[in-house]
Amino acid sequence: MAKSNASDAQALIRSLRSAYAATPTNLKIIDLYVVFAIATAIIQVVYMGIVGSFPFNSFLSGVLSCVGTAVLAVCLRSQVNKENKEFKDLPPERAFADFVLCNLVLHLVIMNFLG
Repeated sequence: MAKSNASDAQALIRSLRSAYAATPTNLKIIDLYVVFAIATAIIQVVYMGIVGSFPFNSFLSGVLSCVGTAVLAVCLRSQVNKENKEFKDLPPERAFADFVLCNLVLHLVIMNFLG
């Protein structure tokens, strides 16, 4: 049974890797940005756990900034993806402009929350 689970896991990883190899470069760059934003949020949470959260507003602002940016990047990825039929009429330039504008609003709110 353990051998079957290991071979199934290897087959799944091989399948995911081959499917991701066909992903366009611009979507891979967005994926890397999302991973970076989530990793930064995790690092901030670990730092808060080790050192403490004296200026709690700063900690909360930093984590919410990272998570909000990651969510907006996932939305950008879904809009730019050519295989997504829901946004077929939306040009990529418009999707990127929406992403930049929403990021600007997000970070203005976060700066206001800092005080």
